[in-house]
Amino acid sequence: MDKTLKRLFDFQKFEGNKELQSVIDSVHARYAVRELDLDEMDFVSAAGNPDLPAKNKDQEKKFQ
Repeated sequence: MDKTLKRLFDFQKFEGNKELQSVIDSVHARYAVRELDLDEMDFVSAAGNPDLPAKNKDQEKKFQ
């Protein structure tokens, strides 16, 4: 399993890929790197949207 994961995520396979690098460069060009101010931080939620109701796990199992 470890060998499979290592092969799947081996960075060296992609390091010289010119197409992938052009995608990365275009994304970097579109988005500025900067710190968020306090007002902008109000819109960031790493754990999801706290205003949404929690899902009922029993209901999820019924639909699977």
